[in-house]
Amino acid sequence: MSEQVLDPIEESSMTLLEHLQELRVRLMWIVGGLILGTLVAMIFVTPIIQFITEPLGRYGVKPQAIGPTDTIGIFFKVSFTVGAALAMPIIVYQIVAFVAPGLYPHERRMLLMILPGVMLLFVTGIAFAYFVLMPAAVGFLQNFLGDVIRQDWTIDRYISFITRVVFWIGVSFETPLVMAFLARAGIVSGPSLLGFWRHAIVIVAIIAAAITPTIDPVNMTIVMGPLLVLYFISVGLAYLLYKPREPRDFSQEPFIRQDDDR
Repeated sequence: MSEQVLDPIEESSMTLLEHLQELRVRLMWIVGGLILGTLVAMIFVTPIIQFITEPLGRYGVKPQAIGPTDTIGIFFKVSFTVGAALAMPIIVYQIVAFVAPGLYPHERRMLLMILPGVMLLFVTGIAFAYFVLMPAAVGFLQNFLGDVIRQDWTIDRYISFITRVVFWIGVSFETPLVMAFLARAGIVSGPSLLGFWRHAIVIVAIIAAAITPTIDPVNMTIVMGPLLVLYFISVGLAYLLYKPREPRDFSQEPFIRQDDDR
């Protein structure tokens, strides 16, 4: 019997073309999931729009379509947004499957364990945004200067406001669990995140401006509040769960292949 010491990095590494090929396959799965989710959402788009406009209906207001193609645009916008939400499990799985080979075995196990939690937090964020945040936001905006200004909502702006805020708040609710995983893997720490708080406020403000379809400070504040709370929750979890990442040392535990002498 002869022993041949193998370089585990060389044995397990992929070429750049192989990485690009895998990335292409993962992206095709993501695009396929988005298409399938969008097609499913198209079947139920009417009750979905009725559900989205329900907070505005409490005030006896019915959104209006101003342009001749507004309703068609709303049809596809709602279908794609809901389709993206339905495809979120596929999207998250493909991202995890792409990055998992670069992790330690215990990190891969931990990542697979938190996947259900990521999806649960996404749904929780959507529910929070729609049932808690949106009624308060719509009520405030509808009654603001309501004694002197008549509030008429266009369907395009209303749907854009609701879908953007609800979807991205749902995505943002995943942040604490993602940061907890990164802290446990030794990639980020509580002090480093806390020291980043000034930059985080600026980034949150930019994200809030991108989410909200208008540039008024009221809508931005409505979105910024939950995002900042999630950021500081992430900081707290990073303090609790941080574990220094140990570098791989293959020289101490070489991979051995046993070959028969012929």
